[in-house]
Amino acid sequence: GPWSSLNLGGSCGDNPEHVRKNRALLQQMLPGKPPWLKQVHGNHVVGWHEASQSACKADAVFTSGTGQVCAVLTADCLPVLFCDNAGTKVAAAHAGWRGLAAGVLEATVAAMDCDPAELMAWMGPAIGPQAFEVGRDVYDAFLGLNADNQTAFRTKNDRWLANLYQLAELALEKTGVRETVSGPNCTYLDNERFFSYRRDRQTGRMATGIWLAN
Repeated sequence: GPWSSLNLGGSCGDNPEHVRKNRALLQQMLPGKPPWLKQVHGNHVVGWHEASQSACKADAVFTSGTGQVCAVLTADCLPVLFCDNAGTKVAAAHAGWRGLAAGVLEATVAAMDCDPAELMAWMGPAIGPQAFEVGRDVYDAFLGLNADNQTAFRTKNDRWLANLYQLAELALEKTGVRETVSGPNCTYLDNERFFSYRRDRQTGRMATGIWLAN
């Protein structure tokens, strides 16, 4: 069914016992247990220790401790991983269009408390610009933030196709982050490898994580 391939999300309709088993399988490949955030498409950022003590409502987590896995769950939204050039701080952010408009990436950079020019950001699989169709509310929200965001939209009849990757890059550029990397993957179009809420509605969640090696 819709959760047949290692669903890691606990709030998408899957059998909780199956999710527990899937997370246990993932755990075998990780140096520590990731604190699973209650993601709300906002801009709240928490430290790893705070997140590990209780299920926090947040959309990004950061740490400077070794073996502490920072992870976010997605199924079309953009997962963004951060690391400083010195290899002493990492973070993971969940950035759908609402989170991007709310400033989740800017808040994550601020929480890492270092020179943004010393950070690099990697963007994982998300819905691609050829598939992410949005209405005027989304278009107006981003143009109200930055006129340059218009370059991340192209018209499709009376709607727009939005480029989450480009919107994220523009937001990071304003913070001072100079190095960003994004892949060509589209969760919506690649149904062999990725869950996609926009494509299937009832579906699982994938995890994207980062940690500092011991």
